[in-house]
Amino acid sequence: MSTLRFLRTFAAVARHGSFAVAAEQMALTQSAVSMQMRALETEFKHELFDRCGRKVMLNAMGKSLLPHAQQLLSLYDAMRMVAGGLEEDVGPVSIGAVESVVGALAEAAAHLKIARPNLDVRIMAAKSVDLAARVDSGEIDAAVIIDTLGRRPASVQWTPVYSEPLVLLANATMVPESVPELLKSQRFLRFDRTQRTGIVIDRAIRKQRLKVNEFLELNSLEGIAELVRQGIGVAVVPLLRRSSWMCDDALRVMPLPQPDAKRIVGMLERAEHGKMAVTTAIVRHLQDVI
Repeated sequence: MSTLRFLRTFAAVARHGSFAVAAEQMALTQSAVSMQMRALETEFKHELFDRCGRKVMLNAMGKSLLPHAQQLLSLYDAMRMVAGGLEEDVGPVSIGAVESVVGALAEAAAHLKIARPNLDVRIMAAKSVDLAARVDSGEIDAAVIIDTLGRRPASVQWTPVYSEPLVLLANATMVPESVPELLKSQRFLRFDRTQRTGIVIDRAIRKQRLKVNEFLELNSLEGIAELVRQGIGVAVVPLLRRSSWMCDDALRVMPLPQPDAKRIVGMLERAEHGKMAVTTAIVRHLQDVI
């Protein structure tokens, strides 16, 4: 099955244009991703990528092989779903998600349900902390939440799905300054520190020794973005994968001085449950949607 794993990694590299990001998505080291891609190139007797610094792009051969790899992976996933009982009535599958992920999770679940109409998938929104407690207690089957790199009980399993870099969100009309200067001079709109995203943001600010002009604390990323559009202040937020902030004429998105700061989104589920074939399939669809 190693070739299938290599093809899944190949698809991840093609999707993200980066060995490093693909490694994170596949829970591998970057060197392992490089090794797998070299093995595929040896197998097919062709190079598959054009490499430019940290960026990698599919070359002509890679583009030709990608649809076949995706078709093979889809067929294998379908086989796993059949073996896992998805062709039978597995009962309702309850999955929670943080507010910023609900839309993508619903779309992923819808794609899966179109292929398997007998599935009963139920989605709910709540804070990461609440959802983690519900998974641990068995109240829900799984949850797509924010990771804080803390220790998790042995009764649960964590699967990284994707990451989002932390950025400074500023109004487009603000005088261009460096990120530290904007944070110090402008009113700071902080995301709720009782939530995991707020904890991740606070850690990054402290680690980078950034000084902020505290003004208001909110628990809505879109609410913060709207206040920034109005010129109320600036904010440090995760660059949501499905947001239009980069194309918004009223906003300026700026990398932090240390651009490796990010929040990690993943699926938390009980280590052993009878619906893992469903949750695994939803993770695959969620990665495609994102």
